[in-house]
This record gives sequence, C-alpha cells and structure tokens, in this order.
Amino acid sequence: MAFSRNALSFNHQLISGSTTKHPTVDTKAGTTSVVSLPMIPQTLPVLTINNPLSSVGTVDKKEVVKNIPGKFGKFGGKYVPETLITCLGKLEAEFNLVLHDSGFQEDLATALRDYVGRETPLYFAQRLTDHYNKNSHGEGPEIYLKREDLNHGGAHKINNAIAQAMIAKRMGRKTIVTATGAGQHGVATAAACAKLSLDCTIFMGATDMEKQASNVQLMKLLGARVEPVDHGTFKDASSEAIRAWVGELETSYYLTGTAVGPHPCPSMVREFQSVIGKETRRQAMEKWGGKPDVLVACIGSGSNALGLFHEFIKDEDVRLIGVEAGGFGLDSGKHAATLARGDVGVYHGAMSYLLQDDEGQILGPHSIGVGLEYPGVGPEVSFLKETGRAEFHTATDKEAVDAYRRLCRLEGIFPALEASHALAFLEKLCPTLPHGTKVVVNISGRGDKDAAIVSQY
Repeated sequence: MAFSRNALSFNHQLISGSTTKHPTVDTKAGTTSVVSLPMIPQTLPVLTINNPLSSVGTVDKKEVVKNIPGKFGKFGGKYVPETLITCLGKLEAEFNLVLHDSGFQEDLATALRDYVGRETPLYFAQRLTDHYNKNSHGEGPEIYLKREDLNHGGAHKINNAIAQAMIAKRMGRKTIVTATGAGQHGVATAAACAKLSLDCTIFMGATDMEKQASNVQLMKLLGARVEPVDHGTFKDASSEAIRAWVGELETSYYLTGTAVGPHPCPSMVREFQSVIGKETRRQAMEKWGGKPDVLVACIGSGSNALGLFHEFIKDEDVRLIGVEAGGFGLDSGKHAATLARGDVGVYHGAMSYLLQDDEGQILGPHSIGVGLEYPGVGPEVSFLKETGRAEFHTATDKEAVDAYRRLCRLEGIFPALEASHALAFLEKLCPTLPHGTKVVVNISGRGDKDAAIVSQY
C-alpha cells in the first residue's frame, strides 16, 4: 500500500506524483489518519444517503462493520489538510440538503429534460447484434446501446455538470474551476456555466488540448477560459485546478467530473450520473419486461460506469463489466489499466487503486482514449473490484479503434474512443453468452472529437 505524501499535503506541491510506502493507517469509526506524514486526522460527518455497497451480498461483513459515509470498505475517505475540511463539510451539507429539497429536484429534472435532452434512448443495435450472431452460428446475445452520446454536449458529463453548477449557484459561488482530459467534461461545465451565468476556468493538459482541439474551441465559444498545463495530461490538469480552487475557497467552486477525490466528491458524481442506470432499468422493463443480463462500460475514473452500474448493484443476477484502457498491452508499460496492474494508495485526496512503481511514484498512464488517461480509479470502483461484485477487463488501443470503426459501419454511430473500449470487449464477451442474453453497453460520449485520431491511426 502506498500513500502519496503530497496528496496528503495540498500545501506542498499540491497533489504531485510522489508517494510514500507503508504508513500506519487507522480506519476505525470513520477516521482516517496517517502517522509520520503531514495528515490531519478527520472524522467523516454523517450523510443521510446510505452506501448501497454495504449490503451487497458478495461483501465480507467482517470488513464492512459500519456504513461510514464516504468510505467503501477501506477505500475513499478525506485525505486532505485542515484547510479543506470546512469547505468539504459545507459542500457535503449542501449536497445532503439538495437530495431532499423538492424544489431543487424539480429544477434539476426540468434541466435534465429540457436542456440536457433526457431521457436518452436505449437503442437496439440490430446490425451489431447480427454481426455477433453470425459469429455464433446464428445465435447470440442482443446488444443495446445506452445513448449518452445524444446528450447536450455529446456525453454523459452534462448530467453531473448541470447539477453541480446549480449547487454552486445555490451556495453563492461566482466562479467555477475544473479540469478536463478529453474535453467532454470541460464542454459540459462550460455549457452549464453559460446557462447559469457563472464564470468558468478549465485546466487542460497541453498534450490533450492538441488531441482534442475541437472541444477546446467549443469551451472557448461557451465563454470558458481554458488554461493549458504545459507538458501535462489530465492528472496534471486536475492538480492545477485544485490548486487554483484552494486559493479562492470562499468564492470559487471545484466542479469535479470524475468519481475520484475526497468525500463527498465521488458520491456526488455517482449520484448525479445514476440517472443513466435508473433510465436503463425502466427502459429495459418497457422493451422486454425484465432487467439487462449484462452491463458493459469503459473505466477511466468510473463516472460513466457507476452511472450505469449503481442502480443494479444489489441485483446480483445482473453482470457488471468494466473495461479499462489496455493501451499498447499490459506488458508494454503504456496503458491505463489501474485495476489490472495497480496497487492501493492515496492520490488526489482518497484511497483507491493507483498506477505506481515500486518506489511509490505515480506512473504516467496511456490510452488512445484521452478521457481514460488517469493513474487511478474512484473508491467505489475500487471496492467493486475488491468485493468481486463487478469484473474488469482491458481493451487495447487497436481494439478500441477497430470497435469505433465497426460501430460506424454497422450502425452509423460514431462512439467516443473511451466508449469504444467497452464496445471492443464485445468481441471476447459475445461468443461466451447464451442466445438471447440482453447486453447493454454505455455509449458514454460521441466520437466526432476522435475522428482525426482514428483516421490517422
């Protein structure tokens, strides 16, 4: 187990990639403390929302003694200095209020319907189904696509961005600060800020800005200020965004789009993305009178996967499959397969699985899907792995590109390269499934942003 020393001390080169091995940790009764490191012991306040994972049948009850807010087994928590505790406490209190505020919920439902464009279709992919049935001698699964690519802004990110922007405005914040990798969260946040008359600053790695130039243009057109992080990718942009937020805690709001970070950030993102799974359950019942048999989603930090999975976590007859970025292959060292090759540690304020070397240094991730290039995953996803409730696999860059092209040709749909990793796994999954199995793949975003990358691959 490794703990990023600078992840614990935001005042010393905020959240860098350096880690320190094997400190002493106390996770009893909701406290998380690190001995001999610059960490302030904190007790997590009570949140009224329950952790659904505390009652999952595959969980060892000896490990989950109490339902501690912000903790998923040993994962999650608040590994932050004293200066951030009050701010995070206020955010958690406001989050708790809006969950039970009928006025806020009505306004959010209206925004999701009339601005975001929900609900998104659960689309039967007939030709993709036929493609795999042909490979299985005329028998095979039925493949459905949850069309998050049809949301305003072209991705699932707007579900969370509009909700958190509404919270920021409710809290009296005037400025939104965030980070983006592929640019989908950046576009969503910029759009939400334009709608709600909020100033918006978005940090983005210079490398990612070159790859996702069309999204950078959209962010600027929507009124956001895009700050490049030299020689950086999403993990570096995240550190810069948090640094900017810490400097203006009383007036700014850090709008995270990933299911990582200190509590309550991961729970907020998951909660506002859970509309994906709720719609999927209802739509499945309407279409075939039951639940999906298999859910498949790509895994970066976990926001789109948790959005689909969360509704079905207690349905143990529903198989949950996450697909990580295998890059050039797991043995190449150039991948973003945190769950396949990572170890437990602390980074960006929470405990989860991380890509790190034997000295505890954070390793640079790689994926052709820029949104998957992060060296960690969220605490809830980490817990799903550890308990065995979800299974995780990988797809390489080449497999993702092939899947992108396949969906274009067969269905006339261009998926984001991130979502293409989930589609790629169908090649291995479908031949193993009984005839008529209902498979839902989350198309987390659209892929016009990636067309040049695919063409040049």
